[in-house]
Amino acid sequence: MTPAPVIIAIDGRSGAGKTTLAIELAARLREHHKVSLFHLEDIYPGWNGLAAGIEQYVSTVLEPLRRGQPAEWVSWDWNRHYDGATRTTLPAEIVLVEGVGAAAAAARPFLHAAVWAEAPEQDRRRRALGRDGASYEPYWDQWAAQEQEWLAADDVQAHVDVRVLNLADGAAPEHVLEALQHLPALAPALSPELAARHGLQLRTERIDAAPDAARLFERLFGGSANAVWLDSSLDPHSLQPAPEDRDGTDRPAPAAERSRFSILADDGGRFGQTVRHSSGETSVSVGGATVKTEGPFFRWLDDAWGRSAVEAPQGYPGEFVLGWLGYLGYELKRETGGSDIRSETPDACLLFAGRGVVLDHLEGVVWLLALDAPDAGDWLAAARSAVADAEAEPAAENGEHAGAGPAAARATAGGGGAAGLPAGPVFAARDTQIAYKAKVSEAQYQIAEGNSYEVCLTTALTARVPAGGLDPWQAYLALRRRNPAPFASYLRFGDLTVASTSPERFLRIAADGGMRAEPIKGTRRRDTDTVLDAGLKRELEASPKDRAENIMIVDLLRNDLSHFAVPGSVSVSRLCAVESYATVHQMVSTIDARLRPGMPRAEAVAACFPAGSMTGAPKVSTMAILDRLERVPRGVYSGAIGYFSLTGATDLAVAIRTLVVSESAGGDGGARLSLGVGGAITADSSPEEEYEEVRTKAFGVLSALGAAFPAG
Repeated sequence: MTPAPVIIAIDGRSGAGKTTLAIELAARLREHHKVSLFHLEDIYPGWNGLAAGIEQYVSTVLEPLRRGQPAEWVSWDWNRHYDGATRTTLPAEIVLVEGVGAAAAAARPFLHAAVWAEAPEQDRRRRALGRDGASYEPYWDQWAAQEQEWLAADDVQAHVDVRVLNLADGAAPEHVLEALQHLPALAPALSPELAARHGLQLRTERIDAAPDAARLFERLFGGSANAVWLDSSLDPHSLQPAPEDRDGTDRPAPAAERSRFSILADDGGRFGQTVRHSSGETSVSVGGATVKTEGPFFRWLDDAWGRSAVEAPQGYPGEFVLGWLGYLGYELKRETGGSDIRSETPDACLLFAGRGVVLDHLEGVVWLLALDAPDAGDWLAAARSAVADAEAEPAAENGEHAGAGPAAARATAGGGGAAGLPAGPVFAARDTQIAYKAKVSEAQYQIAEGNSYEVCLTTALTARVPAGGLDPWQAYLALRRRNPAPFASYLRFGDLTVASTSPERFLRIAADGGMRAEPIKGTRRRDTDTVLDAGLKRELEASPKDRAENIMIVDLLRNDLSHFAVPGSVSVSRLCAVESYATVHQMVSTIDARLRPGMPRAEAVAACFPAGSMTGAPKVSTMAILDRLERVPRGVYSGAIGYFSLTGATDLAVAIRTLVVSESAGGDGGARLSLGVGGAITADSSPEEEYEEVRTKAFGVLSALGAAFPAG
């Protein structure tokens, strides 16, 4: 008996292009497999035979094929309007079945995957009649009524694995094949196609230039629905150690290493994809096709990213060589020991960049990267031209795209509308001052009871703005001017925008397996008076409470890293150092380790997620306390933002100092703004000081928007 084949159904209304899609998909699959193709139109018993045809298809075609036996079925003679010849469909490695009803409820138990093809109604009628001419036209309404009756009783679209918008431009077959590769049930059968992911060729160009990054992003990706700018907006040349920290070497401040590269990319081109994950469901869009799978996100991430597929080119100093970019939301904690809470925003949004730009700020070099494809040469030429334009244009007089030093940022951050923005939005606090202080006291009670050592309590400020009330792009430009940071980022995923000026690295895993976490715990505001500013920094350096907070998180991260690290490789290379940014001084530590060879990299990320600096210690029990205290999801805030490179490297920042802009679902053009803020609570915390720390951390984002911290 022949082994049972993998059966893939292609369904959709008449005229959606199912036949052409199936034929083209079969041609691509035949490069590595034996493929059989079955058309349901050959078995429908006449123009009123949809229901009967589906029944015959299941019993005489699917049932024997699923047993690995040849399927013998009676065809329909459309000219004689009567039974035709008996035909046979052989159980090849892969069987494609296409036609209206291919993924009907009775058929689904026999299928490994189902695809739904859709097209605009006017296109469907034109295509169907153009193919079958006068023979179909008298029956179009009769057949359409059968389709409608069937779909009213059987919601096929809700049960398919892949949906594709078939525009008849030749792109749908490739998009569907890419989408099918994300289905775990098809992974064994499509192993040759999956292996091809590791044969990607990279094209690179090096340009000695220092273009304005914001202008370059606008020119290349300003019109992209999905685009990412990982923006090291802090000038690495300005980052030198403080006099008291110098050790007699020429080494720059540690923050300079984190500020060297910026990455600009979208999901365009031959390889572009976008993924969203919410509450256990992962949805991947490949051109016009979308595939949905159930299961943990980190498991999906390991399959999509976890092995090296491309080597960095000779002389390239960075770790990002195209790959996935975006954010992981806090609610992914459900996969790492936390409870399952549904968020209004996706738990993860990533795009796959098959082309992108890397700016090396330290060397003044631009790297253009593109996976080899028919469209790669044209894109490289366009990118080369955009770099020249972005470098040639003079800087805007109002400093729209320029960075700002700490003194300038502190002097201008006191309120009023930000440049290029309308009047600042009015924010409301989720917790009043009294309520937040009460939660601080409750957290201290949990600590006293031995349920936690440190509780990283958070709250949120929210606002609603009408249409035209805020331009997320201009808001981000204002934010990066006021508060430049090594891990700033601008993420656009359709109706969702994330604008962040995070200074904190969550986790880096280098291509060679080096691991690094750099938690921040301990914050003081900056002051325009240099003497007072220096005093605030010394106060932070000497604070027993802040040092205790930091050291507890260091111990937590040492444990997190140890799960996948080479034994004995975990070390603390920097403990409780103070770094200064535009609006705050922060206490930072550095923990290093080395990933054990062969360990799944996405699972190593999961072992550390979410960042201990945003939960407290011990992590699992403290997350449960936070759920009870906060009572709402955090969303993007407290998660991670960064990249997963084709080299196997990743670099992720903690999503703090982060504004999330969600366009209204009602289509009125308005938007909801959310800014998460918080601080670490210990046994000796002062509720008054903790509330003041929340205000300090919110200041950088609010002042950039010309907004004030809400009263009360």
